[in-house]
Amino acid sequence: MKPDIGVAEKDLQKTAKTLGVILSNETVLYIKTRKFHWNISGDSFMEFHLLFENQYKEIEEIIDEVAERISKLGSKTIGTMQEFIDNATLKEKPANYPTQKEMLAELLSDHEEIIKHIRKIVDNEDAEGLDAGSADFITGLMQTHETIAWKLRRYLK
Repeated sequence: MKPDIGVAEKDLQKTAKTLGVILSNETVLYIKTRKFHWNISGDSFMEFHLLFENQYKEIEEIIDEVAERISKLGSKTIGTMQEFIDNATLKEKPANYPTQKEMLAELLSDHEEIIKHIRKIVDNEDAEGLDAGSADFITGLMQTHETIAWKLRRYLK
């Protein structure tokens, strides 16, 4: 049964597709953050190991919230790795095992890319067909990524 929440069907579908890209980016970032958590070594090992653990747990919550938002809008949520890779704007780097500093820089870059992507959506919410709830929801996601990016940036100064 489709939701009757005062949003046109075409806008519900468009928003679900937009959220699908966000979900895909979050999933790629989650996997990358886990990989770095597993492969960190060197000075400050435990600090970075715990930093990345906290970040992937936070991203995991975001993933669930985005998936549930898609469902609330009456759409099916994608859920295979291939769908995530096909829909993501973030890219993986197979067989790449960077240094600590490179890990931090890569994660920072990915968070900033997500921030810019979401900002474009929010700045064009009318054209995107976003309802107020979805616009507010993804603005909150952007703010979360701004905080994570700020923390990562502090390590690189």
